[in-house]
Amino acid sequence: MLEGGIKIERNGEAVLLQFFIPLTADTVPSVISALPDPFPSSKDKKLTVDLADVDMMDDYGFFFIEELKKQSALRECNIEIININSDLESFLCDFRITETVPSEIELQGKDQCHSNDKDNLVTEIGAYALKVRDNLEGLIHFKGSVVLSIIKVLRKPSLLRTGDVWTAMRKIGVEAFPVVALISFLMGLIMAFMSAAQLKMFGGNIYVASLVSLAMARELGPIMTTIIMAGHSGSAFAAEIATMRINDEVDALVTIGVDPVIFLVVPKILASLIVVPLLTLFSIMIAIAGGLIVGVGMLDLTISSYMAQTAKSITIFDVIVGCSKSGVFAFLITWISCLRGFNARGGPSAVGNAATSAVVSSIFIIVVTDSIFAVIQRYW
Repeated sequence: MLEGGIKIERNGEAVLLQFFIPLTADTVPSVISALPDPFPSSKDKKLTVDLADVDMMDDYGFFFIEELKKQSALRECNIEIININSDLESFLCDFRITETVPSEIELQGKDQCHSNDKDNLVTEIGAYALKVRDNLEGLIHFKGSVVLSIIKVLRKPSLLRTGDVWTAMRKIGVEAFPVVALISFLMGLIMAFMSAAQLKMFGGNIYVASLVSLAMARELGPIMTTIIMAGHSGSAFAAEIATMRINDEVDALVTIGVDPVIFLVVPKILASLIVVPLLTLFSIMIAIAGGLIVGVGMLDLTISSYMAQTAKSITIFDVIVGCSKSGVFAFLITWISCLRGFNARGGPSAVGNAATSAVVSSIFIIVVTDSIFAVIQRYW
């Protein structure tokens, strides 16, 4: 028996290491100081760690065993841990002490760890459910903060930095307009081209104008415009705020008494509410122009007949609904993008993660919200 509650027995090329005390924060330092080099000097070595008399272990004991694993791997020594009671087995499995390492540890009770996979699965599902709950609470809390901040700005407009609003309007509107125009033109062109072959069979060439105008005004115009906004502006908002978060600039704003939501979020939301409905209106008009090219070039329609059918098919109400939907989508995109930026933690990779999460979340929330609007419109 050695000092510190440990015992070492050498048998040729094998070594047996036994512990007779708990491996905790109080005992591990004395064990380390009393423990000589337990590894054999010859090749084809094997170290057996007997935990039969260890009835308690905490994270200090875990890291002590982990260090034995690492030293075994460095010395090309096979290590086997035996005689683990059920409580310790569960603890070690939770810490993944039983995973295979380069030294090819053979741990007694490995099957018991796999038998706990079902329990671990339940634990992971519960942890994920709690994470979803926390995320929902964060979403609702941040949305409430944004609404209260907007009300505060409306009551006291001097709190709003108009220069930031104009900058955000330029970023959301002017810089995104070429992309929106190109995508919308191609959407109108493609829809007219694909429907022309079918409608031509029944002599319904003129209805290409109805299809393009209705589809763009009610659904595709708002959706395509806001999806482009999510990729172009939403990711930029998330990356900007995430960078400020990581550099502690947001905390600096709080320290000097500036509300970060009013300073960073409200100008972007106001700019998106103003610009995105206008972008949607342009998107509808440009898509109709794309359909017009197909109607005149392939279906022998005249410009006047195509435009007359378009005016007959859609109403001002359809355009207003489409632009209003895009305004709601724009608010949600800006809100979720800024939230992802504020939630960023860590190093530079967190900025990329925030931007990616902002785009994915924005597209998801656009589709869900549009589905809700579709149901409302159906029964309105």
